[in-house]
Amino acid sequence: MNLHHIILMTPQQGGQGGGMFSTLIMFGLIIVIFYFMILRPQQKRQKEREKMLGDIQKGDKIITAGGVHGTVAGLEDKTILLQIAENVKVKIEKSAVSSVTRSTGDNVGKTS
Repeated sequence: MNLHHIILMTPQQGGQGGGMFSTLIMFGLIIVIFYFMILRPQQKRQKEREKMLGDIQKGDKIITAGGVHGTVAGLEDKTILLQIAENVKVKIEKSAVSSVTRSTGDNVGKTS
């Protein structure tokens, strides 16, 4: 006998509809768990980070992703002029800000 005849001779199992339904329910449950455990918290952290970056003001003390500490000396749309020492200022991207350590507003002590 060849493989084709063996496959055709396998017994058909009855009641596959119930098995299919429970499989769909299981996949749906996995998707719901994935959403609430991974996607939703990530979206919340992203909104908090966008709010932190939007609330940065001149005079705030920040820490960059590279570990540089400084005070905001100026703001533009996507960049920040950061004073890291007296008479030493560097321009960085807003996305490089890791945390705001002291703020003139309500960001006091907030980190991301």
